[in-house]
Amino acid sequence: MDFELSGSERAFRDEVRAWLKANAPSDRDGDGDLKAFIDRRREWQRKLHEAGYVGITWPKEFGGRGGSFMDQLIFNDEMILAHAPEPINVIGLGMGGPVVIAHGTQEQKKRYLPPLLSAQEIWCQGFSEPNAGSDLSGLQTRAEDQGDHYLVNGQKVWTTLAHVAKWCMLVARERKEANPREGLTYLLVDMESPGVEVRPLVQITGDAEFNEIFFKDVKVSKSQILGEPGNGWAVAMTTLLHERGTLGLALATRAQITASELAEHARKLGRGSDPLVRQKIAQHTIEARALQLNGYRAVTAVKRSGIPGPEGSILKLMWSELNQRMTETAMDIAGPASQVKDGDGWKYQFLRSRANTIEAGTSEVLRNILAERVLGLPRSR
Repeated sequence: MDFELSGSERAFRDEVRAWLKANAPSDRDGDGDLKAFIDRRREWQRKLHEAGYVGITWPKEFGGRGGSFMDQLIFNDEMILAHAPEPINVIGLGMGGPVVIAHGTQEQKKRYLPPLLSAQEIWCQGFSEPNAGSDLSGLQTRAEDQGDHYLVNGQKVWTTLAHVAKWCMLVARERKEANPREGLTYLLVDMESPGVEVRPLVQITGDAEFNEIFFKDVKVSKSQILGEPGNGWAVAMTTLLHERGTLGLALATRAQITASELAEHARKLGRGSDPLVRQKIAQHTIEARALQLNGYRAVTAVKRSGIPGPEGSILKLMWSELNQRMTETAMDIAGPASQVKDGDGWKYQFLRSRANTIEAGTSEVLRNILAERVLGLPRSR
């Protein structure tokens, strides 16, 4: 396999690198003001959009760049290497837009995609529920057919950005079927609708990054169905494939950066010559490199089909468990000092990493997906 970039790809990388060097803001200029933080990220996404770096793989007719999947991967790598902040609308860009392009009508594409790209409208994902997180097909939020609209009642949880989102990708049960994956309908719900209540959830880090949402007799027009009524499972699976595929490729690069930062952390604390510390960091570095090579394999699969496959689950599973081990090593290297103040930045990363094996699919669910859909093993139940 040739891992070298082509001439045009190198030119694009150099263009992106130069632009980010000139334009990327600091991601560590927070002042604790959530509204100001959101406003800064909105402005940053608008700037990226104007430069042609948002929706890189989207067709030009929908406001994208019309670039290749390799272009997107190169851009992701350069963003991470430059320590540039993410666009605010990560869920809309990574999942909402691709699923509208795949399943939406022409009217829906024209309505939803332009403001999504520019960060005028932020999106969130209404999948998990208190009793249906890992088992999405067990969801109980109801969508009652009222002729030209639905009445939605129920609760969603762990909903990132719900407190600032305009649209929610909601999977609800329209009717009960023997197979719980049937009878689901995928709706785009206006978060400003009467009957929608958002309650922030404070994490172990002290941040209120995600929320629970309550729906009480929320009226949703049938023009906001994505795909076919009762066939929401297929649309939801498209959403999750993009979530794990797109996310996984970015995380593959991030893992190598974290491993490098960990080595620098050990040297800074005078632990770089400790053989046990060196052995741990070497192991993390090897695993991070293996993760990146698996990312290349996933890119090859996407270039053939145009759609992320179940291989993306490998990347997410490997990264989430590796990142937890790396942050634990960082805390061990510093000893009790790691628990004082911000622990040189690693304390926050350690606490935040606890969610890695839950968000975007638990490790247990991802292992089942890999066993059944990649290895072809019998179903576990």
